[in-house]
Parts: sequence; C-alpha cells; structure tokens
Amino acid sequence: MNLLIILAILGIALLVIIPILEKHGRSYTPEETRKLSKWILPMVALLLVLQILVYYFG
Repeated sequence: MNLLIILAILGIALLVIIPILEKHGRSYTPEETRKLSKWILPMVALLLVLQILVYYFG
C-alpha cells in the first residue's frame, strides 16, 4: 500500500513539475550542451568506481 502511495505522489509531482520546467526552463545553446556532455561520461565512471569502493570497503 505504501508503494502505491509513493508512486501516486511521484506521478502527480511529475505531472506538475514537468510543465513548469518546460515553461520556465532555460534552453541551452549547442556549445553549452557540448561542454556539458563532455563531462557526463567521466562523472558517471567516477561515481561507479566510488560506489564499488563504498560497497566493498564501506
């Protein structure tokens, strides 16, 4: 029952937040997008390594 309540709250929140973000959100230029995408994969790799270390040694 708790799971259904949590899922319902998340669904309602998404239905409210996404339109607000689309209306008031900032659009990025292709250059800004390129700069950000350059950092995504190394950051994901770093987080993966850190999570493995925490799992085995934490």
